[in-house]
Amino acid sequence: MIDFAYMLEGYRRFRKGDWIGQRERWERLSKGQQPRVLVISCSDSRVDPTQIFDAGPGELFMIRNVAALVPPFETTAGLHGVSAALEYAVQVLGVKEILVLGHGACGGCNAAFTQALKDADVGSGFFVASWIGLLDDARDRVVSTHGTDTTPETTKAMEFEGVKQSLTNLLSFPFVESKVASGDLRLIGAHFAVADGVLAVLDDESGKFKPA
Repeated sequence: MIDFAYMLEGYRRFRKGDWIGQRERWERLSKGQQPRVLVISCSDSRVDPTQIFDAGPGELFMIRNVAALVPPFETTAGLHGVSAALEYAVQVLGVKEILVLGHGACGGCNAAFTQALKDADVGSGFFVASWIGLLDDARDRVVSTHGTDTTPETTKAMEFEGVKQSLTNLLSFPFVESKVASGDLRLIGAHFAVADGVLAVLDDESGKFKPA
């Protein structure tokens, strides 16, 4: 398994290879970034947006968290990491597209569906349970259609609904909603299946995910 010592070896290979090969790009990036796309994805180690989309340095602005969730807009005091990064991407960097990327075998979505951490104590899942509570409405939609049994069908449905929930929450931010309304910003939903590598993109008209 990879550890930090192995990571340092990788850094040295990168420093002698790719960094030298793209020296001009790194020089430009040192003066600022101009990504066109914000990707909101899961922290899961198996799902790396730069690898999935074959993107280079400076091309994607990313927010990664458990289950690729966006909380609804609120102005209460607190440490709003996702909201702060979203605001920066939209208002300062001026991204033109926001992609919410869900994925197969998502532990956060599975825990939300099975309510595995519902009564967790601090230190044993409390923070994760609180966070994935953002998926309660998504779970209700899945249960109303598919029931409560955990099957491959309900698992994927939950992952799809999680993406839709984050897209809905994005529109609760006034600066997102206004730019979407004016055509200056586009919201996209997608799902990457870890097992077979298929990327499915949400069709706005049908509300269904279709292979890219």
